[in-house]
Amino acid sequence: MNKPFKSVLITGGSGYIGSKVIAKLVQREERPEIIVSLDIKSPPAEKRHPEVIYVEKDIRDPTLINTFREYGVEAVIHLAAIVTPAKWMTRDFLYSVDVEGTRNVLEASVKEGVKFIIVTSSGAAYGYHPDNPEWIKESDPLRGNEEFAYAYHKRLVEEMLAEYRKKYPQLKQLILRPGTIFGKDVNNQISAIFERKFLIEVKGGDSRFVFIWDEDVASIIVKGLLEQKEGIYNLAGSGALSMREIGRIINKPVITLPEWFLRGALFILNRLHLTEYGPEQVLFLKYRPVLSNEKLIREFGYTPKSSREVFMIFAENRVIRHRR
Repeated sequence: MNKPFKSVLITGGSGYIGSKVIAKLVQREERPEIIVSLDIKSPPAEKRHPEVIYVEKDIRDPTLINTFREYGVEAVIHLAAIVTPAKWMTRDFLYSVDVEGTRNVLEASVKEGVKFIIVTSSGAAYGYHPDNPEWIKESDPLRGNEEFAYAYHKRLVEEMLAEYRKKYPQLKQLILRPGTIFGKDVNNQISAIFERKFLIEVKGGDSRFVFIWDEDVASIIVKGLLEQKEGIYNLAGSGALSMREIGRIINKPVITLPEWFLRGALFILNRLHLTEYGPEQVLFLKYRPVLSNEKLIREFGYTPKSSREVFMIFAENRVIRHRR
């Protein structure tokens, strides 16, 4: 059995998943002695855990390495990324955080002798393509579309991680590729799709969703850290839900629109600054990557809630309850 890590640093520690990881980690008897939560903004005092060290720092900061050195960091959980960009954020800004920020974390890790790193990538790194396999496995190629900053940047990050595995094998890696992360409190651009009065699907597309419970994501990260698991794993519940199935669950109509109509409408609305989304979003709706969790269950040793169970948790708390 591997010797437990003395110190772990969590980037994005104040974020949605980061806060859940810390909450689970501090409850474990075998946790690291030093837990450092690093984020651009620390949580308010009432949400801080007394056994956690909170550091306010941008992952792009050139002095990041000093934080690694100060706390003798042996393991890193890298969660920091921009999932839902603010309107003012440019493509260059997103790249600087998602890609260059990750490079800064990796360089600090190598220079300070970090032994282990967990990186949350995304199922979006596989891309939105008509020839995606019915069930995508970890061995399938990463083709994150350049049109989607998030998908493309995750692909670039994973290419960077592959280079580091070759050049610095002493830095062990665990890479996690989550599907759509949902829970009772989730609130983002994907959850907003299901909170509208009606749902939209693209004619000729099979818009199936795989969901992973936010609590399962946090548990998998903690298990990966404490057991020092290596490798690449999709994070998804078993099964997938089509837009029609989702419509039946939440009792909402589903409108099927032709691709040409959606592209044109999004082009016009985007030009009029009535939506931040452009015609490329049709690919997101039409060719979602459907992740297989076979390796997660078989090799990693974790069975998450099913996609249907996860969506029901979300629906009961964010959709159905709001209608009562």
